[in-house]
Amino acid sequence: MKIAILSQKASLYSTRRLKEACEKRGHDVRVIDYLRCYMNIASHKPSIMYQGKLLEGFDAVIPRIGASQTFYGTAVVRQFEMMDVFTANESQAISRSRDKLRCLQLLAREGIGLPVSGFAHSTKDIEGLIGIVGGAPLVIKLLEGTQGIGVVLAETYQAAKSVIEAFRGLNANILVQEFIKEADGADLRCFVVGGKVVAAMKRQGGPGEFRSNLHRGGTATAIKLTPEERSTAVRAAKIMGLNVAGVDLLRSNHGPVVMEVNSSPGLEGIEEATQVDVASKIVMFLEKNATRPKGRDRVQH
Repeated sequence: MKIAILSQKASLYSTRRLKEACEKRGHDVRVIDYLRCYMNIASHKPSIMYQGKLLEGFDAVIPRIGASQTFYGTAVVRQFEMMDVFTANESQAISRSRDKLRCLQLLAREGIGLPVSGFAHSTKDIEGLIGIVGGAPLVIKLLEGTQGIGVVLAETYQAAKSVIEAFRGLNANILVQEFIKEADGADLRCFVVGGKVVAAMKRQGGPGEFRSNLHRGGTATAIKLTPEERSTAVRAAKIMGLNVAGVDLLRSNHGPVVMEVNSSPGLEGIEEATQVDVASKIVMFLEKNATRPKGRDRVQH
């Protein structure tokens, strides 16, 4: 197969591993900086240009779209879809998962376990918003934040009020969630490929750090999931319409709760912690599905 990896940097661990896995399995692979693509939006023959040449003949695309470039990145993925190229994750599913509020609303509609969450526009409603999630301590998140950036633990009512007012003063959209104390600064990253959890790790935040992101000094170890955790991760990815996803869970007193569904999960932490060749699992998924008739994204909203 001829496979395109959409990534801004060929040197990134995840991009490099995906390229190696494609080559190891005998595929023709090319890393393409999606920000340097430009598109011809034609009725009968949509096309993509890159470095002055037409991109054509691809059987599959693996999108690695950065969170800050979602709009243009998904436009490029959508153009490949218009050209009937199979994409590991469809553009609509990527956009859906990147909107944290929309993601939580869709998961809630399908009965997936979630932390109690509140969302409001006006700072005049802060007291009621804090009350929804059971008061302090609580977690305040920027809707556009990634890798733990823009996530604050407010331990008192006054601290929560001050942070919410500050964020809203900057006209930032925020989400307020209950603090799952029993998780003890740890979460589970479940890597889902083609409707199956292929690897899972426990991420533990550093001393005094409630965020478990590896970028923030967290540590990772392989872990065995319970059947309920495995089922929750698979269902969450399916609800988002994602074939490849990193589903982040917390272990709460009332079962697993989903914190986030990531459409471009990193491979480095999960492969090092579990010793599973996740990159090859993604390529094998493409091999099984890229030649099938393309289905349409059927997830509502």
